[in-house]
Formats: sequence, structure tokens, C-alpha cells
Amino acid sequence: MSYRELIAELDREHAEALSDALLDIGALSVSVEDADADTPDEQPLFGEPGLTPDRRAWNRSRVVALLAEDADPAVLLAAASNEIGLGQTPAFTVRDVEEQDWVRLTQSQFDPISIGERIWVVPSWHDAPDPNALILELDPGLAFGTGSHPTTRLCMEWLEQSVKKDQSVLDYGCGSGILAILAKKCGANPVFGIDIDPQAVESARQNSERNRAEVAYALPDDCPEGEFDIVVANILSNPLKLMASMLASKVKPGGRIALSGILARQADEVAAVYAQWIDIGVWREHEGWVCLAGTRR
Repeated sequence: MSYRELIAELDREHAEALSDALLDIGALSVSVEDADADTPDEQPLFGEPGLTPDRRAWNRSRVVALLAEDADPAVLLAAASNEIGLGQTPAFTVRDVEEQDWVRLTQSQFDPISIGERIWVVPSWHDAPDPNALILELDPGLAFGTGSHPTTRLCMEWLEQSVKKDQSVLDYGCGSGILAILAKKCGANPVFGIDIDPQAVESARQNSERNRAEVAYALPDDCPEGEFDIVVANILSNPLKLMASMLASKVKPGGRIALSGILARQADEVAAVYAQWIDIGVWREHEGWVCLAGTRR
């Protein structure tokens, strides 16, 4: 089956409404882009994690709708424009979409990722570049964590340097399970992963099975009692501050903790909250994010 794309440019106020209307009347998919992308007038839409953006569309937005070959772009756009009360149908262009193997095209965007000294995160459709490395087989999916984000990378580098054989590890906010799996592959035992999202817990279990890494996963209410040699939490600064007492209590005296998901400008504030229990500071910074690490007194 062949497809076509309808491309229309319009103002910020109507872009999202038009995209919804196009979907309602038969478009297969719709995206809204910055019409000024890759020009000096390009504008960032979203701010920092945890902050509400001050606007939800670009000043000049481009609506791109994927249509079946037999759909009439002019008719669909006119109907959608009428539905949202536009005074007139916006100007538009149409381009053909070549037949492609979309699965293969998507997979081609994700190559193996090298992290630290000997870690490789490898999608299932790739061979590991170094079969003797610490290999984590992970596909991009619904749960956060494939090693591509600076916060995940920082935690992985810290774990690679910090975990010793048979140390106990708690990964709080485990997402895909990538940190827990790495800790296990570095020799930790036992390893536990906790997440508030049941879908993340299930994804992490599947990833651990794929990597033949024995990790126990659970929701917060089932977090194991007791203290751990190492606690790692890659979340965001506000939750980390709110959970400081609980997370610190999970670290054995003399044990270590690593915290990430923290912007460099937030580091002192987060460290100050943990300082009553932990001797903590910035371990490393990468692309504006930091990993805090310290030892429980």
C-alpha cells in the first residue's frame, strides 16, 4: 500500500487542534513540527525536566499528516479546518512516501552504545562489538533506560567502578532494569530493583531474563527490608529530595549511594538534603547532568 503526506503550516493556536481533527476524519498519523527548525528562528518548546513549559506549540507550526493513497488531501484538510473553525483552509503541499521496511529503518537508528571502560549496551538485532565486554542486551522500549541519556550513563560508569563481588545492591527507580542488570553482571549479589510503574517492573524482569541476570523486582510497597552495600537512584531532583530519609536508611553504615537525574545547578541543593546522613558530593558531570555519590556515616 502506498501513502502520501499532507504538509500544512499555520499558527501556534490552531496547530494542535488541526492535528486532532485530521486524525478524527481519517489521517493515519499526524505530527506537529517547528516550521522554523534548523533556522536561526528555531525555538525550544520544552524546558527542563519537572518544569511546565510556557508554551505548547511553536509560533509557526508545521502539521504533517500521513494519508492513505486513496485519500483526497484537499477534502480532508478542508473538512478538518471547518471542524475547528478556521476561516479558510491553510495552504498545503503533498509528497509521496516511498515504501520502506519501517522496522528495519527504526532499528537502524539504534546502534550499540559504548559506556565506561568495558560496557556495551547492544540492541537485540546487533552483534556485540566486543564479546568479552560487559554486554547488556536491551531494546528501546516503554521503560526509561537504554544508556543513551547522560544520567543513565553516569550511573553505569559509577557502578562499573564501584561494585565489588557479592555486594548487595538496591536500584530504586529501576526503569528498564539497566542499572540492576549491570550491577549483577559486575558481581553484585543479591540485586533488587524497585519502580512505581508496574509496566517498568515487567519490562525490567523481561530484560533481566534476556540477559540471564538474576534480579528481584517489585513495586515500592514490596521493597525489601534491611540495608544494602550500594543504593543507586536515577530519578529526578525533587523525588530524590523527598525520598532522602528513606533512601539513606537503605544504605549500610559505610555503604555507598549514587544519585542521578540531577542537573548541575541542582547538585548542591540535593547534596545538602542527604548531608545529614551521607558524606556526599559530585562524582562526575556530563552534558549538564551530575551523579552525586557518597558514603553513609
